[in-house]
Amino acid sequence: MSRDNTQQKMTDAACSIELQQVRKVFRLYDSPLKRAADIFMPFGPGRGSEREVLKDVTVNFRRGEVVGILGANGAGKSTLLKIITGVMSPTSGSVRVSGRIAALLELGTGFNPEFTGRRNIYLNGTMMGFTREEMDRRVPSIIAFADIGEFIDQPVKLYSSGMFARLAFAVAIHVDADVLIVDEALSVGDARFQMKCMQKMKSLMDSDTTVLFVSHDINAIRRFCSRALWLCDGRVAADGETNRVCDCYTDFLKLLDKNGGSTEKALAELMMRRADATENSGLRPFVAGSRDAVAEIAGVRLVNAAGEEVEEIDSLAPFAVEVYYDVYDDSVEGAVLGVALKRIDDLYVYGPNTQYDGKTIPWKYGRNCYVLDYPQGIRVLGGGYYLDVGLFDKTATATIQYWGRIRDFTVTAAYIGEGLVILPHEWREKV
Repeated sequence: MSRDNTQQKMTDAACSIELQQVRKVFRLYDSPLKRAADIFMPFGPGRGSEREVLKDVTVNFRRGEVVGILGANGAGKSTLLKIITGVMSPTSGSVRVSGRIAALLELGTGFNPEFTGRRNIYLNGTMMGFTREEMDRRVPSIIAFADIGEFIDQPVKLYSSGMFARLAFAVAIHVDADVLIVDEALSVGDARFQMKCMQKMKSLMDSDTTVLFVSHDINAIRRFCSRALWLCDGRVAADGETNRVCDCYTDFLKLLDKNGGSTEKALAELMMRRADATENSGLRPFVAGSRDAVAEIAGVRLVNAAGEEVEEIDSLAPFAVEVYYDVYDDSVEGAVLGVALKRIDDLYVYGPNTQYDGKTIPWKYGRNCYVLDYPQGIRVLGGGYYLDVGLFDKTATATIQYWGRIRDFTVTAAYIGEGLVILPHEWREKV
């Protein structure tokens, strides 16, 4: 176990956080007597049970990244942040932190309840390595941002949770930190304070400050973060592009509810879905000969305007869905093809079929293909989506074959908004 914590302002691009195979194990006791016995007789048999909160976590955070950290309660998020900040040591593994860290882990952390707010500002500055003179220059702006009036000279034990949040955040953002860590601390306080905090965080995100932002508000992570990390049962379940990780986490929460709260079962089903999506990305070979089936869907290809197969689609860029299907009974007349677009949370977005649009699909023995074009793009907000494909009789009621979730894909969108679709629009003042 090792920790390299360089508490100084870095002048190059080396400011980063590196964790290698970090584990954290807590020993739990069902009575104070057993805890005391383990403390005073450490060489005897363990009297408590072990709980592994972090399991071989290996992850790096680069300078200037804004990383949203997701996970259910008990997933290990707060423990990870406490290890990064040095509040807690890992059981094994290594942690390297370069640069100065400012953290809002819990309201009032690092505050002496008997000291006034002003004195606690200086205390926190000293803990961060600032001299009295350096803090003298920062204190006026910290007090102005906190905006708690005469309470700044009252003991913080008299503060409300909102006052704690104001002062803690004000201190954290005025110490020229290389890394800012925020763990759900901004949920306390009035609307005006929260707006001020978000504006300040946005300015930090536009600089070289690395921000680790823990929140249960997935929409906030989508808006603010350039990267997302999902912790599940002490392990890194997903790490990467924000929308993709958020969609994966949303899918997991839905499966968690479906599986009665069993994390193990939900993860297993999620992994199976991923494997199915990978398998479905290719086309099944055509098998000649007689079959009981009338026809079978062979697969789907998503292609861009250049005809290249893609996994990610720009929301406003042209693309096409190529549906391949094998016909064994070519006597069927007027078969209908439908392609349903659904969001990762199973919201039905759009479902055209060839009957609605007055089209007749090719229906000859062997491999057939029909293409659904989106010449102006799909115009939905960024995130995870999937396709269902169905073949039906000419009434579009009797199903020949229906393949649910035949293809998963990601939509990227430069436009960030709320809701589902990107509608062309303008804003103007009424004159």
